[in-house]
Amino acid sequence: MSIADDLVSLQTDGIVVSAGSVPMEAEEAENRYMWGYYLCIENNSPQKIRLVGKDWNITDDRGNLYHDSSAGFKGEMPELEPGEYFEYTSYAPLKAQNAVFYGSCKVEAEGTSGAKNIRVPTFSLSMGNNAALRTLN
Repeated sequence: MSIADDLVSLQTDGIVVSAGSVPMEAEEAENRYMWGYYLCIENNSPQKIRLVGKDWNITDDRGNLYHDSSAGFKGEMPELEPGEYFEYTSYAPLKAQNAVFYGSCKVEAEGTSGAKNIRVPTFSLSMGNNAALRTLN
């Protein structure tokens, strides 16, 4: 299975964010499920942009909320010319088998002041979704 098989996309002001879950290898952990997720941010706008941060959430089927509101992407603040894209993959150890991922990326467009929130499409981290989840013992 390739990552592109199950991506969902959302476009805002010429910036396309595609996202989805990715397969993870099982690792040892107590009562946890390891989820992987992938984002691709494409700059289809006429301006150069800079990805300055993220503000996203994962809510599991037990009502637990995991939140990440931080600068950059693993220490990077990529600049994208029109037509360029940035790929980001990470993971989250959760205590439930099913969850929903949602939020936004913070983007600064060249020639503007301040960052703007670009929505990430909501997607499922679910046992029935694809093989993205591996139970951790």
